[in-house]
Amino acid sequence: MIRETAVDYRLTIKELPVSSRPRERLVDLGPEGLYDAELLAIILVSGTRQETALDLANRLLSEFGGLKGLLDVSVEELVAVSGIGIAKACQVKAALELAKRVMTWREDALPVIKSPADVAALVLEQMRHLDREHFRALCLDTKNRVIAVENISVGSLNASIVHPREVFKSAIRRSAAALILVHNHPSGDTRPSKEDVEVTRRLQEAGKLLGISVLDHIIIGDGKYLSMRERELLLFT
Repeated sequence: MIRETAVDYRLTIKELPVSSRPRERLVDLGPEGLYDAELLAIILVSGTRQETALDLANRLLSEFGGLKGLLDVSVEELVAVSGIGIAKACQVKAALELAKRVMTWREDALPVIKSPADVAALVLEQMRHLDREHFRALCLDTKNRVIAVENISVGSLNASIVHPREVFKSAIRRSAAALILVHNHPSGDTRPSKEDVEVTRRLQEAGKLLGISVLDHIIIGDGKYLSMRERELLLFT
């Protein structure tokens, strides 16, 4: 008599077609294109010997009633689930806590720029002691609220380092209405160089083509700042 042996035909995630793997699908479709279980599987990173991370994610969602149910689950309750250790439980709770904080983020908490002094208050202490030139861009919405502060480049300011493509890439992605440029002078002297003026002019022209206004360029020194707009060094719209 031949004894039949049970065979597990389930595939691991690595054995799945590339187009079916959660990480690859996120790259191709963006996070909004994935199911809840796929996003959770990416957070879990790995499964167990018996099930893939995707299987484990589906089981968690089923056991606790979906993502909303997971919000109220404690670390201890997660660890009690087979296949979930303390590391995975902490990963899940950390991700959910970030989601909760994003949901409670208030738009009126965003810094509003009304003058160059507001820009200085936001970045001066961070940038005054830097030993190299750092070029940043403040992305603003239509109400001049700061929606992002982007690091563009590090090094001496010139046209090859500060390229319009890099400056406006984040602004376009974030649907920014305007930009304020900021960079520091490690010497502490806030007087703009010829390169500072030329780079600003190039970025203004690029912004006009893209419909994103460059409102000012602030130079940070040692405890002081200079606004190109206030000094009327360039024509700002």
